[in-house]
Amino acid sequence: MITKEMTILDLVSEYPETEAIFSRYDSVAGQCVLCANLLDTLDAFCSAYNLEIEELLKEIMRVI
Repeated sequence: MITKEMTILDLVSEYPETEAIFSRYDSVAGQCVLCANLLDTLDAFCSAYNLEIEELLKEIMRVI
């Protein structure tokens, strides 16, 4: 089960197909998300960049 408390690292390790989702947010973050935010929880990542956690979770669920 995917939760907002999971780290990006945990998610990408278990579901490599989610890498593409996070790469699309590089322009929002102004840096490589998979380089700079790998240890962030999904919730912390969304909070840092004013993203909607529910939208991110839906996007993740569509690809796994």
